[in-house]
This record gives sequence, structure tokens and C-alpha cells, in this order.
Amino acid sequence: MPARTYRVPGEIPVADDILCLLDGQKAPVQLCRVSAVPFNRRWPGHQRQIEQSEIAYFTSLEMTEPVTVQVRPGRAFKDVVVRPLSKNVHPQVENGVITFILPSPGGYSLEMDGYHHNLHLFADPPANYAVDPHGPATIYFGPGCHDVGILELKDGQTVFIDEGAVVYGCIHATDCRGIRILGRGVLDNSKNVETILFPMEKLGDGMFDVRNAKREHTIQLIRCQDVVLDGFTIRDSLVYNVGLWGCDDVEIRNLKIIGSWRFNTDGIDFHNCRRCHVTDCFVRTFDDSICFKGHLGYQQVCEDILVENCVVWCDWDHCLEIGAECCADHMRNLTFRNMDVIRSLDIALNIGNVDYGHVHDVLFENIRVEMDPVYQRPRIQRDDAETFPVDPHSPWLPTLMGCSITEHPEYSEGRKERGRISDITYRNIHVRSDRMPPSSFRGYDAHHRVENVTIEGLYRNGVRMKTLEKANVYIGEFAENVVLK
Repeated sequence: MPARTYRVPGEIPVADDILCLLDGQKAPVQLCRVSAVPFNRRWPGHQRQIEQSEIAYFTSLEMTEPVTVQVRPGRAFKDVVVRPLSKNVHPQVENGVITFILPSPGGYSLEMDGYHHNLHLFADPPANYAVDPHGPATIYFGPGCHDVGILELKDGQTVFIDEGAVVYGCIHATDCRGIRILGRGVLDNSKNVETILFPMEKLGDGMFDVRNAKREHTIQLIRCQDVVLDGFTIRDSLVYNVGLWGCDDVEIRNLKIIGSWRFNTDGIDFHNCRRCHVTDCFVRTFDDSICFKGHLGYQQVCEDILVENCVVWCDWDHCLEIGAECCADHMRNLTFRNMDVIRSLDIALNIGNVDYGHVHDVLFENIRVEMDPVYQRPRIQRDDAETFPVDPHSPWLPTLMGCSITEHPEYSEGRKERGRISDITYRNIHVRSDRMPPSSFRGYDAHHRVENVTIEGLYRNGVRMKTLEKANVYIGEFAENVVLK
């Protein structure tokens, strides 16, 4: 059966400078705004400058068998690649047309002469939603555009965003059970803008949030239980794409997160949550991509969470992270498995503890990390007049793995009690890179250590690293029993 494309409402602009055919059918290519340079600052008093962003593209489809893709870009190019590289997709070019086969459902990135202005392809398996659009507990959005502002859910409600629907707004819930957000449409947050509470006579220097704005997350769930998020695309979040605080029993499947360029646009963040599962998602963010955190005011654990089978791309910070906020007695039994990190700018696999929590029994397993030949080093913008200095010969290389215990001038909020990190396993970590990226492990003091870290199978371009020196691993103060096997 040939691929099936999704309709796009007539009010939504589509690209006219790139042609995409899926099994010979013309597919509508939508636009999204992404970060162009790794230039960031803590909230300085206004939103990020749009000049630091650029337009990228995406198209969505449903497939039951391999799909032939043909793309004619509206610009000249020399090199082309399809990521994740683990999918072994080998594009061919003839007369300016790129042809390749999508082997299976998932998220892909077609890149021409680098990652700028890339085409994202979101290939879904057949949908199987047993939802009655007219049911009393269903909030149904059919094809077309819908403005909802902030939609507050109640117990047992299902939001269904159907194919061809674009829903502008946020979806929030507090103390709810049995809620669902499903469908193959788009949840678009571009109309969600910050409320400035008071003007700033002097803007912040980029290091601290000046806290003069109220900003709403796209999906915000507080103390909810029995939650399912499945299938839809989130575009252009104002802050977090999916933020969960004190939630239990959450299932997140086949989400596509795209168009994150504004300040603090994290992907999926679990704060003090239990028994959660994330699978088969594509997450491209400006800020942290998928995180486990601990905050005050919620249950004092973050535990039993599995994230697997996802493709992750971070344009500024950390891809797969625990921390930095770790206000929980225990953050444990946390697993990232079978993940493709196709772009990381700072640290790909990070544990950073700036609070009192004990982070332990963490597993990073079967992780594939792709590194570009040249990276621009992430920088903090100090004032509006400062521009990003692009260096075509930059020697910067992001960090692969990191564990650290520190006191942060903002995130620690003055708390002096430090935590611990122990019993961490990195297993079968594969890096595709011209150089071996660095990794670093360091504790805080003799009572707050990083300890019992096992690196079991670390490879660069298929070659196993046999010594910490070859693996480019730095072991700092108060880090003990860091072992490479």
C-alpha cells in the first residue's frame, strides 16, 4: 500500500521552494522555525531575537511498507545525508533530485550541506485510536484551524486532534486521572506569547532569569495519573513542550516535537514523576530534550521511568539528562535505551546534580550519538547588540557523557545541601565522529561524590575504546570507581 500523506488546512502556509514526493504522490511540506545558532541567555526581559532562528521543513505521512521519497530542493547542494545514520538510508542524487527509501516508521532528517534548512520526515504507523469523536468525554478537533487558548482538562477527558487539524493553544490539567491527548494533527503554540509583568529598565546579562514574565507551557500536567499522549506533532512552543510535575503512570508514544527556538523550550520533562514510559518519539528542541528533574512541592522521588526508541536533536543544551534540579530524596531506576542522538551541542548524556537528591541506578543503554565535523561553540548572549561569531574552523566538540555535583547560582536557589550520584551504567554507547568527544566525571566534596560508574562498551566508528585515555574520559575530584570495560 503506498504512503498516505496528511492534509494541511488551507490557512496554513506550505513550502513552495521544495518539492517532496512520497511513492510518487506530492506531499505538502510545512514550515517550522528552529534555532539557527547556539546563542542563548537566561530570560533577559524579552523573548529571543528572531534573527537567531531560521526556517526548516517537515512533512508527515502514514506508512505500512517501505516508502520511496523524492525531494527536489529549491537550492543547489553538494552533500546530502539522511539521519539517523543507524537507519542505513543511502540517498541518491540525479539531476538535482534526491531519492531514498524510508525503511520503517519513525522520525528522519534530510540534510543538504549541513543541518540548516533541513527537511524532517515524520512517518507514522497506521493509527489505531478507538475514540468516539462525539463521545461525552471527547474534545474533538477535526480538519481545519482551531484557537483554544489554554484548554483545561477534567478527569477522564480525551482530546483528539485529527489529521488535518491545527490546534493553536495549550493543554493543561491538574489533579486529573485518565486523560488522553491523541491524534495525527498539530498542536501549534506559536500564538502563545509571554505576558510581561513589568518592564525592565536594564535587561539581564544572560546569566539569571529576571522573572518579569509569565510564560505558559504547551502541555502542562500537574499531579495527574493514568495519562496517554500519542501521535500528534507539537510546533513552536513558548516554553516546555511537555512538562509533567508529580505525575504517575504516563505513557507517551510517537510524539513529534519541532519548531522549538524560543528561550527554555525543553522537550519532555518529568519532575518528581513515577512509572512513566516514552517511546518512538522525535524530539528536536532548543533547550534540553528529554529530562528527569526534581522540584520542591511534589512527591520526593523521581523513579521507574523508561525512555526508548526515540530520535533526539538538541540545538543548544543537553539531549538526555537527569537534572540539573534534583530536589528529590531519590531519583532512581531511570533508563534511556535504544536512542539516536543525531545532534548535540553541549552534553549528549548528562547527569548534573545541583541539589540534595541522590541520583542512582541509572542506565544509558544502546545509545547512538552522531557528531558533526564542525560545531559552533554554544555561547551566552550578554546584550541585545551582541551577535553570534560564526567560526567555520571551530575546534569545539560537544561532551559525550557527564556526571557532576555542583552548586548553581540560580538553580540551587541558595540551598547548601548537596547530593550524590552513584551506580550509573553506560552500556553499548556508539559514537560516529572524526574525533573522540570528551566525557567528564566529578563530585563536589568527600561527602558528595560521583561513584560506581560503569562504562561497558564504548565505541567510536565501530572501534571499542579500551582505555580511559583513548575514550577521552576525564575523572575529576571526588569521583571514585569510574570503570571502563
